[in-house]
Amino acid sequence: MGFLRSMVGRSDLLAFNLRNRDRWIAVQAAQVPAGAKVLDVGAGSAPYRALFSHCEYKTQDFAQLQPEQLRHGGYTAIDIVSEAHRIPVPDASVDAILCTEVIEHVPEPIAVISEFGRILAPGGRLILTAPLGSGIHQEPYHFYGGYTPFWYRRFLGDAGFDAIVVEANGGTLRHVAQETIRFVSLTNPLRLAAPWIIRLAWLPFWLLLAPVLALGVPLAARWLDRYDADQHFTVGYHVTATRKGAE
Repeated sequence: MGFLRSMVGRSDLLAFNLRNRDRWIAVQAAQVPAGAKVLDVGAGSAPYRALFSHCEYKTQDFAQLQPEQLRHGGYTAIDIVSEAHRIPVPDASVDAILCTEVIEHVPEPIAVISEFGRILAPGGRLILTAPLGSGIHQEPYHFYGGYTPFWYRRFLGDAGFDAIVVEANGGTLRHVAQETIRFVSLTNPLRLAAPWIIRLAWLPFWLLLAPVLALGVPLAARWLDRYDADQHFTVGYHVTATRKGAE
């Protein structure tokens, strides 16, 4: 029982989406030229600040979340406190925008994309991530379940972007594995909000299922996910785009 509790408690080790995103952003950051003006929109605790140490990096956020709702337990020093669809900087004044897991939390995401088009210089680069499917989080500021590749291509194009690349953050099977881990965690008899007799009756079934759902399925999904050609139920997308008008 102790082993299973430990395994489920460390299920974040199998949270591939965050690790994939961190690695992808590191690759994108390395491609931003030294000295470029970078604005991290919805920066929160600025987990990617160090990746842009070669740039002129600044942060923007509306700064309304509680510390426990942020990745590192509190806001970084925010340079620009504003709504994401009205950022008080001049037109074409930024060389790159980083915006990770933010647009599902804004009431007017299309207006935010338009604002990115306004403040990015011609040839400027957008580095953007958001979920396709996610549970409610950072409430009450979670307004949308996620965005499809068609959404990105339509509204980034409308806002003056081209060279739009949309990459899935894993396929359907990795997403399924993430949810089987969640099932094991939520139904842990020691934590289940149910009468003791229900928890006791559920315990042997949980002990049988937990190794399969929290370890077996994720390992199988990691191997088989490469064969998911459609990727129709990924956890989210990684997107890059370039502001039109480069000389």
